[in-house]
Amino acid sequence: MKKIEAIIKPFKLDEVKDALHEIGLMGITVTEAKGFGRQKGHTELYRGAEYIVDFLPKVKLEIVCADDMVERAVDTVIAAARTGRIGDGKIFILPVEEAIRIRTGERGEEAI
Repeated sequence: MKKIEAIIKPFKLDEVKDALHEIGLMGITVTEAKGFGRQKGHTELYRGAEYIVDFLPKVKLEIVCADDMVERAVDTVIAAARTGRIGDGKIFILPVEEAIRIRTGERGEEAI
């Protein structure tokens, strides 16, 4: 099993969620996040005063899936989240040692 962590632009969340649902991935965890990468934020004007916004709003998705679904899930996230502009995000893939469904006690891939 693997855990896919994807940091994406917030307005792409619904597209990514729907695309993952279409390939059969039902469970995702979504967390609102702030951060920056190479773009290092931007400057905005508010009531005549200029200020720097260095932490941009992002959304972090966490998906745990079987090893054979990882590439398909990653390709789906990339296709749905890509705008072609700076700040589209990142994807991280981590190994998952064990998963346990609390309600039933199921373990491993049956728990996801």
